[in-house]
Amino acid sequence: MIESVSKRAFRGSSGTYNVHALELAAARERKLKGLSVTVRFLDDAEYVFHVDNRVKGSVLLELVYQHLELVEKDYFGLQYSEDSCILGNGSSWMRWLDPSKSIKKQLGNCQNQLYFRVKFYVSDPSKLQEEYTRYQFYLQLRRDILEGRIQLAPSTAILLASYTVQSELGDFQPEEHGPNYLSNLQLVPNQTEEIEKKISELHKLHTGQLPADAEFNFLDHAKRIDMYGVELHKAKDNAHKEIQLGVTHLGLVVFQNGVRINLFSWSKIMKISFKRKRFFIQLRREPSENYDTLLGFNMETYRSSKTLWKSCVEHHTFFRLHSPRVRRKFPLSLGSKFAYYGRTEYQTVSEVRQRGILERKFVRSPSKQLVKHTICPPPSLEDKGKIGIAPARPPGPYAHKITSLDTKEPKKAWTEDSVDRRISDDDGGFLEKTLEGPFSPGLAARVISYADEDPPSPTSNGLYYTPPYSVSQSPTSQLADDVSVTIVLHPDEEGKYGFNVKGGNDPNVPILVSRVAPNTPADKCVPRLCEGDQLMQINGHDVSHALHQEVVNLIQDARGISSGKLVLVTKPAASYRLSAEFEEPPYQYVPAGGQDPPSPGDALKQSMLLLADGLASGALIARYETLYRKHPELTCDESCKPHNINKNRYRDILPYDCSRVVLKNAPNGDYINANFVTMSIPTTDTSNVYIATQGPLPSTAEDFWQMILEEECDLIVMLTTIVERGRAKCHKYWPEVGEAMSFVNVEVRSVREETDESESFVFRDFVLTDKETDQSREIRHMQYLAWPDHGVPDSPRLFLLFTERVRKARSRPDAPVVVHCSAGIGRTGVLVLMETALCLMEAGQPVYPLEIVRTMREQRSMMIQNASQYRFVCESVHAAYCEKKVM
Repeated sequence: MIESVSKRAFRGSSGTYNVHALELAAARERKLKGLSVTVRFLDDAEYVFHVDNRVKGSVLLELVYQHLELVEKDYFGLQYSEDSCILGNGSSWMRWLDPSKSIKKQLGNCQNQLYFRVKFYVSDPSKLQEEYTRYQFYLQLRRDILEGRIQLAPSTAILLASYTVQSELGDFQPEEHGPNYLSNLQLVPNQTEEIEKKISELHKLHTGQLPADAEFNFLDHAKRIDMYGVELHKAKDNAHKEIQLGVTHLGLVVFQNGVRINLFSWSKIMKISFKRKRFFIQLRREPSENYDTLLGFNMETYRSSKTLWKSCVEHHTFFRLHSPRVRRKFPLSLGSKFAYYGRTEYQTVSEVRQRGILERKFVRSPSKQLVKHTICPPPSLEDKGKIGIAPARPPGPYAHKITSLDTKEPKKAWTEDSVDRRISDDDGGFLEKTLEGPFSPGLAARVISYADEDPPSPTSNGLYYTPPYSVSQSPTSQLADDVSVTIVLHPDEEGKYGFNVKGGNDPNVPILVSRVAPNTPADKCVPRLCEGDQLMQINGHDVSHALHQEVVNLIQDARGISSGKLVLVTKPAASYRLSAEFEEPPYQYVPAGGQDPPSPGDALKQSMLLLADGLASGALIARYETLYRKHPELTCDESCKPHNINKNRYRDILPYDCSRVVLKNAPNGDYINANFVTMSIPTTDTSNVYIATQGPLPSTAEDFWQMILEEECDLIVMLTTIVERGRAKCHKYWPEVGEAMSFVNVEVRSVREETDESESFVFRDFVLTDKETDQSREIRHMQYLAWPDHGVPDSPRLFLLFTERVRKARSRPDAPVVVHCSAGIGRTGVLVLMETALCLMEAGQPVYPLEIVRTMREQRSMMIQNASQYRFVCESVHAAYCEKKVM
């Protein structure tokens, strides 16, 4: 028996080991080491991840990606709020989890709640190869709309909601979908019965679209919204006006009162930097400028300034570079050492294309339940970086999980037995005269950027240089040039592969895939055959210079063998520039009620019905964005000669050689950045001739007036102001009233100037005198003041009024009308299209705006510069038709 001893007996011992104390310390250490983090996903499901608190954010991110089985993971990230953090400053703005820093250091004593979100919004959903990735983007954008982070027009919100309904409920079924079948779904903010009725009407038009198709269409329309993918940062400009700055794949965007007022593209930005609460950008110098433009913005705090700077660094690296810059260690370097070291978009797309697409099944999450009369109004612009989770139905277990399929020829998770699979031509098996169907994820729409956009180096805490970049160096284009895709097809039970080819009229015309039928081998193969892909080889035979009939014969021969195996080596569509040959109308309008099709005399009415349908569905804008900006076969060599380069206001707005205006007796040579644009009106003798030109530079004002003299012009239409947003857009090439401006060959005297009551227009009268002959003539000058650069007029009524006044000002039908804005393509093209449409209406001829744009771009590149301008002029055309119809 062991007798008890007093504690005094241990005091003189030579050694002790405190087991109990060490056990308690070890337990505390184990407790401190472990960290439980709850991640909330885009479908509102939550999952708890257990990590060591010393690990970096990249470990947690990888666990999240593995949990979702997400392949195209680099577009996503984790956000956390600083509301409950000791480290925070009390703001409720969201922070992105930094993969390179400790999780514990970033989260501090937060409640360890993170949100899985899209961090880099892809410029085009067709770049996303996986259906599951597109679904995650769809969930994110749907959340952005419902929570008010994206403000959009009611018509756009209704259209997007109709795609949500199609994805969740499928085709409209009258026997299943009663009058109030949408009343329990939360589809748009401030939802009403009237809005639900409009959504239902559009839902009926989406028959046949699978959930993946509807979600792709949702993304394809959402990408055109001004606030798509923009996280706003509050700032003030140099005039101390409240503005918001956002970063996108295009560059830095400036908003004021919810309206986008400027875009500084990455191609125009040289440096980005910050110092304390000041954020700076340095712009690339144009050929016509002899100074550097440095723009500064006042941010709320030092941290907000640095956050914006870091966002710029990340977005520029991700979207514009092939790979992140190499990490370099400079022991004595000053300023922030932050850089983005994750994979870029180029690397992500390359890997997925080389690996191939794995077909997956997953469960889609339903829309949130709508609680009537309790919908919160959209948050203000200042609250758009904040998290606000709308009430939702509890998601089913594993709703966010996906299941991989190991079958050699995977089937889609959603199938449609009613899809018409009748294919009857010999070019691969697709019926050419099928109506225009829903968008296909394989159809890569072109990314439209601004050519003359206004997209900075002080000592700073952070400095980032944007590397030189050109179209030829585009990551996307280089990817396509470097990658050839091998596709293996087996015929279906009808012996068809499911695709069409075109081209091959001569050996120099490539063979291209013109159509891919849904749910056919060409559509379901991995990787998928896409419209616009160029065929390079067929079963080992080189067809890069083959004729069309040779290709058809090779395809037919493949059907004849027992296996029917067809091996295609293709060059992706993004690797070359091709004018998409969309012809309006893509289908024939059939009146409701089984009436006979409209007669030829009703062609104008039919075209207006098509125009209205295209505006409502968004198809009109989609076709516009596939049209080439510059004709691939027309040269601009004269403009690139050394002695002419500095005569161009913008380096990428150049006149075609075949239609350029040639000066005969100009002191500075025969070149001017201007093109003849002729618009003929069918069934009439009318041909409106324009000279589309850039706003004159100080060095080209003499050439401009020489052109007016030689071409005998008597009307000048100016669609810009002298200075816009602090940058010169056009040189003041005319004198003040009562004064004269003299050149070598001509003299210009201003005799009158008048501003209209709305202060939107200025009308001037000049007298132009030929010094050689001493002959004079009057020149009418009409300037539109209220038309923002890259934007649209505030009032369609004023725009139509101005266009009518231009038409009335024509004194001679054979004299060209000089039209210019800053670059001579955007606003210039809008006016030419509008006047052409009015002339067609008067002649009773149909109006197809896309054909008018195509005709203009065959004579001057990039006419009508962006989708918002095209939509505006199409809406104005329809409004003019309705007004004339009422009158």
